[in-house]
Amino acid sequence: MVTQSVLQALLSGCSAGGLASILHCDSFRDFLPESAKVKCLSDAGYFINVKDITGTEHIKTFYNDVVTTHCFFPQYMAQGVDTQLFILNAAYDTWQIRNILVYGNADPQGTWKACKLDINQCSAAQLEIIQGYRMDFLNALNGLGNLSSRGLFINSCFVHCQSEIQETWFAADSPMLNKTRIATAVADWFYDRRSIIKIDCPYPCDSTCHNNVSPDEVSEG
Repeated sequence: MVTQSVLQALLSGCSAGGLASILHCDSFRDFLPESAKVKCLSDAGYFINVKDITGTEHIKTFYNDVVTTHCFFPQYMAQGVDTQLFILNAAYDTWQIRNILVYGNADPQGTWKACKLDINQCSAAQLEIIQGYRMDFLNALNGLGNLSSRGLFINSCFVHCQSEIQETWFAADSPMLNKTRIATAVADWFYDRRSIIKIDCPYPCDSTCHNNVSPDEVSEG
């Protein structure tokens, strides 16, 4: 039971939970009193609809059996979210690169294996494709609509989810944009202290990144 004593609420999640934070943001707002400050934070949940390296619409086909595609990808539906929304995402999100851009069946010879696990191992040609993916991701942010009620922290790290552990959220060596850590950026946005629209320069410019070189997230299919 929600009482009138609830004054502030933040719906957040990482990965699939970050996507859910976007999809259910307004519904969450409706559960709470009108007087409450309610906002939503999506960490690594801004999945985009692009073709893989072979030109196949793999991710669109994959999710088409789950829901109607254009109501699933944030780039198509986030503009309709009325509640204030913050997007925290790496432009080189490891899950998206490994499962959307270079889906397992798109690389039968395994030529992308080392690159998918560690961006530092990418060839010049592979890195050019990944830089193109970054541009596709940034273009997809146009789906957020008017940014006056949005927050953005898009860094150039090779990682998936940055709000769940202290090392990337708010530690002495946490990732920063313009000398601002993620936790500080989210707090400033939530408490209306300042507008937060931060987009990083391309890899490898950001020396504050905690890049993920673990194979744990790879999902071959």
